[in-house]
Amino acid sequence: MSEERGALPPVKEPLAVIDPVGSGHDTKAKGQGTDWLGEIKSIALLILAVLAFHSFIAKPFYIPSESMMPVLLKGDRLVVSKYAYGWSYVSPSFHILPAMPGRLFGKLPERGDIVIAQPQGRSEDYIKRVIGLPGDTIEVRAGQVILNGKPVPQTQLPPLAIPVDANTPCDPMQFPDALGFAKDGSRVCLLPVKKEVLPNGRTYTIIDVGMRPTDWYGPVKVTADHVFLMGDNRDNSADSRVPLDEMGLGGPVPFESIGGRAELITFSLNGSTTLNPATWFSSFRSGRTLSSLHPAREEVKTGH
Repeated sequence: MSEERGALPPVKEPLAVIDPVGSGHDTKAKGQGTDWLGEIKSIALLILAVLAFHSFIAKPFYIPSESMMPVLLKGDRLVVSKYAYGWSYVSPSFHILPAMPGRLFGKLPERGDIVIAQPQGRSEDYIKRVIGLPGDTIEVRAGQVILNGKPVPQTQLPPLAIPVDANTPCDPMQFPDALGFAKDGSRVCLLPVKKEVLPNGRTYTIIDVGMRPTDWYGPVKVTADHVFLMGDNRDNSADSRVPLDEMGLGGPVPFESIGGRAELITFSLNGSTTLNPATWFSSFRSGRTLSSLHPAREEVKTGH
């Protein structure tokens, strides 16, 4: 049959592109795969952001020893602020920078602050309390701190009972004859403790089990841009009283070796955690979560 004169030619439908059965491919997306370079860049930026936060703002910290008992127990997890005293070569999360003097926006710690410090010539972090500042003269006699010629007041307190667990075993080498029992029959470590009050009124509790070599020290002058650090577990702390070759801090430490200030305990584990998920909750110590690490302050009485 011939076309009607003057009639428009029939419109031809475009051919449909049929996806072969089972191919699972969309021809419009052909050639478009995962942007691996973009993914790698995103991950790298995330890692850099985390490292920058850890290095310049705050980082988590784990307590591996008993040197700061009773305020800090082995197994405590902390938040350490990096900006409290400015920044130095120890500020990065990984200690990769060479030792160098000075701090950026530096501010001296206050007596009583709990700080992390890097010993000279080593890369690990210690956590101790600031006792002496530049210009101070520090001496220890029979376990009592003498600061600028005046004894730091100490008050004997009733024994402190700390529950015994895997992270706090009440080692008889550290705490002789301290193992005891609570009223419910559970084991506790009965620690001889004292309250110490610094000249600025900041107060905290120390452990004093008896005469040890570190109970006699000095006098030593704290030079400019240095601080004197001590652990609260006074008879079991490798702090400024202990030489470097005995794994101590070797006297007053340079200000730039301070890596930050301890702010609070986020949570605490008793050391019983295993691969069994049932232990993940039972291993949490109660009463320690979100505990502030800023010492209390008492009114300082001055004579006339």
